[in-house]
Amino acid sequence: MEGEKSQSPAKAKISSIRKSLPQILAVSVKNVLLLAFGMSLGFPTILIPSLSGGDPEEEIVLNQDAISWIGSVNLLCVPLGCLLSGFLTQPIGRRRSMQLVNLPFVGAWLLFHFAKYPWHVFLASCITGVSGGLLEAPTLTYLAEVTTPNLRGVLASTSTVAVISGILIQFLLGTFLHWRSVALVSAILPITSCILLFLVPESPYWLISKNRLEDAQKSIAWLKGWLEMEEAEQDFKELYEQLKKNTENERAHISTGLNSESKFTQVKNNLKLYTKKNFLWPFGLVTFTFGLGHFSGMTTLQTYAVNIFTTLKAPIDKYYATIMLGVAEALGCILSSTLVHFTGKRKMNFVSLIGTGLCFFIVATYAQTINVTKLQTAGTVARSTKDEQNWLPMTFLVTAAFFSHAGIRILPWMLIGEVYYSKIRAPASGFSGAASYILGFISNKIFFSMISVLTLPGTFWFYSFVALLGFVALYFWLPETEGKTLFQITEHFGGGKKLDRGVNHFIKMRRLKKKGHDLENQSGETNAAFDGDIVKQNGDTDVKL
Repeated sequence: MEGEKSQSPAKAKISSIRKSLPQILAVSVKNVLLLAFGMSLGFPTILIPSLSGGDPEEEIVLNQDAISWIGSVNLLCVPLGCLLSGFLTQPIGRRRSMQLVNLPFVGAWLLFHFAKYPWHVFLASCITGVSGGLLEAPTLTYLAEVTTPNLRGVLASTSTVAVISGILIQFLLGTFLHWRSVALVSAILPITSCILLFLVPESPYWLISKNRLEDAQKSIAWLKGWLEMEEAEQDFKELYEQLKKNTENERAHISTGLNSESKFTQVKNNLKLYTKKNFLWPFGLVTFTFGLGHFSGMTTLQTYAVNIFTTLKAPIDKYYATIMLGVAEALGCILSSTLVHFTGKRKMNFVSLIGTGLCFFIVATYAQTINVTKLQTAGTVARSTKDEQNWLPMTFLVTAAFFSHAGIRILPWMLIGEVYYSKIRAPASGFSGAASYILGFISNKIFFSMISVLTLPGTFWFYSFVALLGFVALYFWLPETEGKTLFQITEHFGGGKKLDRGVNHFIKMRRLKKKGHDLENQSGETNAAFDGDIVKQNGDTDVKL
């Protein structure tokens, strides 16, 4: 008791800014790695025009089929990295995993820079894709384990902003530098990320799991506001006891299972978890929203932006137009992260889908009016005169980028952490992420084929139709998860009590604050929206504290 009394004054002196700043810094350092990943996603946009024959001095020239692979092969390789990511993260730690992922990124950028043959470019693209998948588990896990509930939602939204910012940086570099120089500059960021990660602590959860208790206490002291180790002792003991209890429960469950079931039966029963409604329904919803994001036009617009702006005779330099596209994406993402807590996910995504669909419909109609039916490269289209230039297509394409990233492009990433119950949450999240990148690969790979069959206006009309159809489908299918606890959400998808379609989270929070509730200091054990997760399965109750 005396120890607790002596600690109370010390903790009372710590400001909320000091409590929050270490977590913000740790997440920001993690985001440098996501920034590097975003740059790899933006690189094909500036690489494609140069390798399509637009640069007479370029020694590597690819045909249209090869170009379609350049724009999509990195997305195809991301799921492979995702599958390996979880297995590599647990043995060596979250921080070290993130540091090691930077090494293949550096190797890929150097391979791009010194590429002499087409296979060099394809191999480098594959490496960036696998590396992007490898960073998924450590970055997501590290974020969850070094942040407190009151900061986790806000800091989680910065991940998408970091990726989009990386894409925008690449567009900026591609405007002023040759693609080989861009590759060399890009290699600086993963090196910086690797160095910065030495300045933040390892996850205390992982350190305790490896019995590195002193290091875990130091990590908690750092994350709680750069405290002395003695001041973090109580927080350390609580976390240690919680993890110890969870570990003992898991071992007891495994021991009971081994006594009553064969290993084959256990594997069979585990596989059955992925055939039940409380997996298939949310997985179908998340995959559907990923599909809407990819096939409503933005994936191909982002990848082939330079060629599209060239074909539609943008009134400014095609690379400047691409920068505007990247800025619109970043602004949409920031707006969504800011407003989603007030408006809810449903309203944000309805506005997003309707806005995106209308923008692509207008651009498609304009392209049909001026009889532009095929996609042309920067090197094959003649320089347009002022009479031929028009602000309309560029304006609405940039607006489409804003609308899509204000909702549908980031909705499924928000849903992934909410819709799966505890026992399957980690692997189900991996499956969902893999589905996203596979759909992105398909979207980019068939783009030229769609133009050949449907023409450019027809392809854009198709994107418009998908967006508007998605609005109708989500109106009936998408519940409002904003402000709901994990228990309420997973119960809904398990066939229990249905969620309403409104968002009243902040109204409830204000009322609780007026009644004197301390919301800022809620822990994971007492805040059901954080980790508490109770799900009924076949009449049984699966409890995770």
